Amino acid sequence: MAWDVYEARRALHQIPEPGFREFETQKLVLSYLRALPQEHLEIRTWETGVIALVKGHSPKRRVGWRADMDGLPVAEETGVPFASRHPGMMHACGHDVHMAVALGLAQHFAHNPPPDDLVLVFQPAEEGPGGAQPMLASEAFQSVRPEMIFALHVQPDMAVGEIGMRPGVLFANTSELFVDLVGQGGHAAYPHRANDMVVAGAHLVTALQTIVARNVDPLDSAVITVGRLESGTKMNIIAERARLEGTIRALNAATMPRLKNRIEAVVAGIERMFNCQAEIDYGANYYQVYNDEVLTRRFMRFVEEAGLAEVQEVPPAMTGEDFGYFLREIPGFLFWLGAATPYGLHHAKMLPDERCIDVALRVLVPYFAERRYEA
Repeated sequence: MAWDVYEARRALHQIPEPGFREFETQKLVLSYLRALPQEHLEIRTWETGVIALVKGHSPKRRVGWRADMDGLPVAEETGVPFASRHPGMMHACGHDVHMAVALGLAQHFAHNPPPDDLVLVFQPAEEGPGGAQPMLASEAFQSVRPEMIFALHVQPDMAVGEIGMRPGVLFANTSELFVDLVGQGGHAAYPHRANDMVVAGAHLVTALQTIVARNVDPLDSAVITVGRLESGTKMNIIAERARLEGTIRALNAATMPRLKNRIEAVVAGIERMFNCQAEIDYGANYYQVYNDEVLTRRFMRFVEEAGLAEVQEVPPAMTGEDFGYFLREIPGFLFWLGAATPYGLHHAKMLPDERCIDVALRVLVPYFAERRYEA
């Protein structure tokens, strides 16, 4: 039975789920895969993910394609009839499109087997806590481990028909940052009897901004952003606790431990200054997306010479993507797929132009069918 890839994307868009809780998503992906001819298809699951092996007709190697599955805790405001049915959750990062492209590859090659084995990886928990590392290490993945692996990510700022990529680092090393401060609360009229964590938190936010400016080579790139500061309960009560939530990003993998060392030194100084206790949690950490230089140049040349899309070499971005863990162990690349929407990633109105799915399949089908990843 054939199904429409746009309908699949819209069905997936309606059921965004958090990482490792993609139960409906997994069920729907499996239903599409099981509706295909099974002669050349092997399907297995891992946690809430799915791995589909399409057997090649004359395999010399095994290649992989990865799509992420999870949604984000964003209340959708697109107004489309296929909007999210899950309150407070949305596919605001385009993972529904990513899965639709992978399903489109599955549908094509289930009917027209590729020359080499093709492993289609539907990975959960990209947005957090991070599904790539445990999936990569799993028996389910290792039993079909490809020799090279590829992926894409929608890019709202690029037009449909455009592809952006570069050899080397494309996405940054990233880490979450959570800092909890605990002092002594009290009455606003008697500040000398308390340790005010609103003031301590404000000092910490300011101090963190000096780390990149005074500890990172100006020719390198790094960012420390505090996106949330929570403290206090009422205007006349001195706060006993404060919590900072942020993100750390660095293009150079060696820069990340240096940033964390400085953060820990700054936090220790805040402890002494305000006579409080502090705890740091780095949460989810993502490794840089490093595109294999040979495979990337070969792909860019193939797309350009075939006239399948407009290829641009783009600068590296501070975006984080746990596909970097796959690329750390297996050569491959990730590219930006133009999706032409005025709203950026993670925005409540972010809605990719569906025509980008056709562009991706127009490029990827011959890429795999003709073994264009070879020299």
